[in-house]
Amino acid sequence: MPAPRRSPTRAPNRRDILLAGGGLGLGALLTACGGDSDAATTSGKGDKGDKPWSFKDDRGKTVTTEKHPKNIVAFVSTAAALHDYGIECKGIFGPSKPVNGKPSPQSGDLDLSKLTSLGNEWGQFNIEKYAALSPDLLISNMFPPPNLWFIPEESGKKIASLAPTVGINGARVSLREPLKRYTELAASLGADLESEKVRAAKARFQRAERTLRKAAEANRGLKVMATTGDADQMYVAVPDAYCDLHYFKDLGIEFVEGKKSDEWGFWEFLSWENADKYHADLIMLDNRTTALPPEELAKKPTWAELPAVKAGQTVPWSMEERYSYAGYAPVIERLAAAVEKSKRLKR
Repeated sequence: MPAPRRSPTRAPNRRDILLAGGGLGLGALLTACGGDSDAATTSGKGDKGDKPWSFKDDRGKTVTTEKHPKNIVAFVSTAAALHDYGIECKGIFGPSKPVNGKPSPQSGDLDLSKLTSLGNEWGQFNIEKYAALSPDLLISNMFPPPNLWFIPEESGKKIASLAPTVGINGARVSLREPLKRYTELAASLGADLESEKVRAAKARFQRAERTLRKAAEANRGLKVMATTGDADQMYVAVPDAYCDLHYFKDLGIEFVEGKKSDEWGFWEFLSWENADKYHADLIMLDNRTTALPPEELAKKPTWAELPAVKAGQTVPWSMEERYSYAGYAPVIERLAAAVEKSKRLKR
C-alpha cells in the first residue's frame, strides 16, 4: 500500500495529497444501503441476472443493487484480484501503465487492453469516462476505512452518486483478512471457488506459507526492514500497520519496527543522513511506481553503505499486491527464498 502518506503511498513532498484520502459517501442514483445490521454479507454464490445483490463491506455498510452487478469498476489491484477468481471488471483506476517496459506490478494477470482506465496517477479519475461505462458497482481498498483508495476527495460525492461502492480494508489486520474478504466478495459476484484454478492457487499459497514459516524458523535473529524512499527521505514501515507485514510477523519474520511519524501511523520518516538508524540484514524495498527505484536509491551514499545493500540482501516489497491467493503465493515464495539466502550481518 502507500509510502509516507496515510497508507501505502509515496513521499513527503506528496504526502499531503495522499493524506487527503478520498472517502466516498454513498450516492443517491444507484443506492447503496448504509445499513449497519449484521445480516448476511452476500446474496449467495452465483446469484446473477435480475436477482438483487448485496454485500456487507468493511465499512460495516450493507451495499445493495437491484440486479446482479455486471459493469464493475475497481482499483487496479482490486480488479486483478477479482480476475483471479474469474470476475471481470469493465474499468480500472490507479497505476496500470508499464514500468520500464514491464507490466505494472499492481495489474496482476489483467489484460489491460480490454479495460478502460479512468486515470493512472493519484488524483486522476475521469468521471465522464466512468459514467459512460454505466457502472453498477465500484470497488476499492481502504488504508484504513472509511476512505476508498485512489478516489479523489474533491469528486468523491459525484463518483458515489453514479453507483454503489464497496471498500475492503487492508490496514492494521493480518493479510488473511483481506484475502478472506475478497474471496467472499468474488463468491457473491458469481465466482466458482471450487474451480481447478482457484483451488490450485490456494494450495500454492499454503505451500508458500509453510516454506516461509520454515525459513523464518531456520533463520531466527535475521532482521528484516520494509522501506520506501523518495528524493528527500527514507521511510521505514511500521509493520503492524500493513496487512502483509503483520502476516509475515505471524509466520516468524523479525522486523525492524519503525516508529510512526504522523497520525496515520504507517511510517517512520528519516532523512537520508539518518538512513542507518536501524540495522537490517534483509531489506524489503517498495516496488511501486511511486517509489524511488533501486538505480536511484544507489545514488544515495547512505543507502549504498547499508550492510544489507552492500551484501545484496534486498528483495522487492509488493506492498500493493492484489489480495488473492494467486497474487500472494509468488510474493511469499520470493520472500522465503530471500530469507533462506540471507545471512546475519555485522553493523
